Amino acid sequence: MHDWPTTLKDAGMRVTAGRVAVLTILADQPHMRVGDMTEAVRERTGSASVQAVYDNLAALHAHGLIRRVEPAGQPPRYELENGDNHHHLMCRICGDMRDVPCAVGAAPCLSAADDHGFLIDEAEVIYWGTCANCNERKQ
Repeated sequence: MHDWPTTLKDAGMRVTAGRVAVLTILADQPHMRVGDMTEAVRERTGSASVQAVYDNLAALHAHGLIRRVEPAGQPPRYELENGDNHHHLMCRICGDMRDVPCAVGAAPCLSAADDHGFLIDEAEVIYWGTCANCNERKQ
């Protein structure tokens, strides 16, 4: 069990039921969409507006506690920020998203073939394909 109130305080944030709920839910269910997160927060706290969930996600992201992943053509997903800069697998059919470690080199996988003078501090890779469950259904 994680001490989310202390984590929030250490990040300079007020401790609220909504923020604690979001962090607790993401610890158990990474890669959530806002709609799914809103339902989960409502179940946990009794009530939550979509706007309140958006606001909490934005604040937690701005303070570096969660990561926002934006797959092309999909709504954003959220997960806890753990600093490892892992990548993701994304199913084109069902939208399942999974974590995958860096394919080459040591985390955080920040070696571009040509950095064009950029000081790279983050890399985001999404591998697209079809998950095993969807492949089985296609056959």
